[in-house]
Amino acid sequence: MTATTSAGAIPTQGESDAPGKDAPGKKTAQSAWQRPAPSASQLQFDAVAAAGLFILAVLAMALQRVAELYPEPAGPLPSVLVLAALTIPLAWRRRYPSAVLGVVAVAFIVAGEAVVPEQLIGNVALFLAIYTVGAWDSDRRRALIVRLLVVGVMFLWLLITFFRVATDPPDGESVEFGLASLTPMAAFMLVQVLINILYFAGAIWFGNHAWRAAVQRDLLVRRAHELQAERTLVERQAVTIERMRLARELHDAVAHHVSYMGIQAAAARTLLPEDPQRAARELERVEDSAREAVEELHTLLGTLRSDSGPRGTGEESEAVGSLGVERITSLVEEAQRSGLRVTYQVVGAPAPLRPLASLNLYRIAQEALTNVRKHVGGDAVVDIRLRYLADGVELEVADDGAGRRRRPLGLGAGGLGLVGMRERVNATGGTLHVGPRRGGGFLVRAHLPFAPGRADDGEAS
Repeated sequence: MTATTSAGAIPTQGESDAPGKDAPGKKTAQSAWQRPAPSASQLQFDAVAAAGLFILAVLAMALQRVAELYPEPAGPLPSVLVLAALTIPLAWRRRYPSAVLGVVAVAFIVAGEAVVPEQLIGNVALFLAIYTVGAWDSDRRRALIVRLLVVGVMFLWLLITFFRVATDPPDGESVEFGLASLTPMAAFMLVQVLINILYFAGAIWFGNHAWRAAVQRDLLVRRAHELQAERTLVERQAVTIERMRLARELHDAVAHHVSYMGIQAAAARTLLPEDPQRAARELERVEDSAREAVEELHTLLGTLRSDSGPRGTGEESEAVGSLGVERITSLVEEAQRSGLRVTYQVVGAPAPLRPLASLNLYRIAQEALTNVRKHVGGDAVVDIRLRYLADGVELEVADDGAGRRRRPLGLGAGGLGLVGMRERVNATGGTLHVGPRRGGGFLVRAHLPFAPGRADDGEAS
């Protein structure tokens, strides 16, 4: 009677699906990693598998009894009890892997000594028990000792079986080992040794591999969580930085607007003795400007102002209160000088805009052109349209996608990016649409509402 005559198994459901707590990479880290308790679905799967193996073992035992492959097999009831002890404990294999292996190993030897007419399912059960210890026992030292002890006992039992066969060979066959003479029985014994070596080595290797896969999977999951957390942090920092920049620009815009109010008030005071009606109109404009300044001061609340100086030179260093939609033409001219084919149209009758809204539209157009140059190339055709609608103003920047393929719009290193655009639009109660065009290219569309109570008087801001 040999300890086993077949080998082979594959990892079952969920063997490598488990999160952990410690980073792998070194042997000590893998030993310290604790595999969590199996989930309810895994326990349910093990219970079903154990019941299925028991049923298959009983069926195989019955068929082999009918086939009379064993001359003096064990009785039906003892055989069923031994097969139950061999397969049913596998329902708890992930929860108590070492204990289950001990029970299965003892039942396997008992089945062999009692001549239970079933061997195939028993081999599968033992393989699965050895594999599970390597894959699920968090105490790696215990897992190694238990498996080596079981393998040692199995090979000792195999040697005892060989000794029995050698001293009492069946049907008078002799057992001789030698370079010149090798009897069929001796060759059969050597084949059994080879099969058992492959069987136990495979069970141990697959178990260790499943454990290492679980550790690596946990590392990947934790790294993904860390990357997600870092990405969230970077996005929050980008929003904070952009809000600080926006606060500085809001401050300059409001300061510019208040200065304009002073000029209007001085003009009204000068005109009051000579033309009271015209002076009254100037005072109405002062009143409108004051209302807008208060609104923008409310918008300024909750933001922080950076203590750092202007970013860069040129246009960045000039007072942002002087920037607005009327300066988009200069952006178009600059883009055309750089090689882009840009067209610019103003649709509708221009209406007065809040300084903040005018500034934000200018910045969005500036960032959109920068993205075209950076991500599309100099062969693109860009169409910029500023539409004055009944309820607000809409800026649209579209390109045809010529040149290399556009990358997703994100946070540039020193650029505004999608987050900054949304911050600007949200600051004035507008909406933003950014995405690819159906026919190719990319589209940026920002819609900002007019200030409450403002009329379309045909003036540009």
